[in-house]
Amino acid sequence: MSDLSNVRAMMFDVFGTVVDWRGTIAREGRILGEKHGIDADWEAFADAWRGGYGPSMDRVRKGELGWTKIDDLHRMILDGLVDEYGLGGLDASAMDHLNRVWHRLDPWPDSVGGLQRLRSRYVIATLSNGNVSLLTNMAKHAGLPWDCILSAELARHYKPDPETYLAAAEFLSEPPENVMMVAAHKGDLKAAARVGFKTGFVQRPHEHHPDRPNSLEPEDWMDVWGRDFHDIADKL
Repeated sequence: MSDLSNVRAMMFDVFGTVVDWRGTIAREGRILGEKHGIDADWEAFADAWRGGYGPSMDRVRKGELGWTKIDDLHRMILDGLVDEYGLGGLDASAMDHLNRVWHRLDPWPDSVGGLQRLRSRYVIATLSNGNVSLLTNMAKHAGLPWDCILSAELARHYKPDPETYLAAAEFLSEPPENVMMVAAHKGDLKAAARVGFKTGFVQRPHEHHPDRPNSLEPEDWMDVWGRDFHDIADKL
């Protein structure tokens, strides 16, 4: 493990790293289906909804869309899934409630306790592509003990654009080398490392469909690697 004595703040990716988007969406989908008589593969629905996430942000990045917050991108993706998953009978209120499932994602079992341990030594903040209201509501729902909620929305750049990471460090008045980015996604960490952040990788083997697992192995460029947040806390 690298010398991390200068780290003062830890910033966390959220979707998949801190919360279980797939399991939560599939569960709420099943509840919705029972209520409205919709017979759908809700795990596949969750995968399809999440699958539109990267391409929709790319449209913003390329200038095809003006700045659009994640809530609105999620709704655009959801609207494109209506026919395939039999959602056409839902009224506007039900669709709005479904779209806000991203505000109600449940934490991984270690997230709250692990974050509380890390918070005893470091400033802990989100650094997510989710918009500020989404991340705030999620923290209230899941009991996530953030010191600060930072979002790509504040920089008007989506990760992995370097502006997102640099703006977050600036908001905390810390140089990049005093910040650690923690994520379950190696691409996010590599982008953070390119602007000078330290990197902490956490395994989340159940984030995706078993046919599309995250890469879980430790690599030499990582500053710290852990099985979960408690393991990272132990190592720090």
